[in-house]
Amino acid sequence: MTVEEAIRTAMEYEARVRDVYAEEAGKATDPAARRVLSLLSREEQGHLDYLIARMRDWTATGQVSLATLATLIPSGERLAEAAKNLGQRMAMTQAERASALVTLRKAEAAERATAAWYHKVVDELAGATEKAMFARFLEIEEGHAAIVQAEIDSVTGLGFWFDVPEFQLEAE
Repeated sequence: MTVEEAIRTAMEYEARVRDVYAEEAGKATDPAARRVLSLLSREEQGHLDYLIARMRDWTATGQVSLATLATLIPSGERLAEAAKNLGQRMAMTQAERASALVTLRKAEAAERATAAWYHKVVDELAGATEKAMFARFLEIEEGHAAIVQAEIDSVTGLGFWFDVPEFQLEAE
């Protein structure tokens, strides 16, 4: 795979994930869900903008510049700290819960497919700069998948937030 092919395909993945979030944000009735989905849609648009700029670099110079790829999502440490305040399943009707799960499963599938593709690109590209650029995308997309999984766990009441038990099933 060439760098140009990788960038073009990454643009397709990012646009697809962005569109999933934007569409679901438009359908969301819960303000918190709408906010999270809109934030993730903006994050994916930022990724697309970044890739467009890298494609311009590539087209103009035959090289990609490794500009910083920022994220709107808080760090894992900050999310883990916030998760300490979670203690129960989200209050929802059965219909709301079912709708939320459809949305979250769609988002999870898109994030996991995108992360898997970035993993493949990191393995296949030869250049250190190109590998580093796509490794950052992989890191961010895996973080998005973890956030979506945490939301699924919260909606379903599995008792986990970012793979940390909210309660213990066994007596201490």
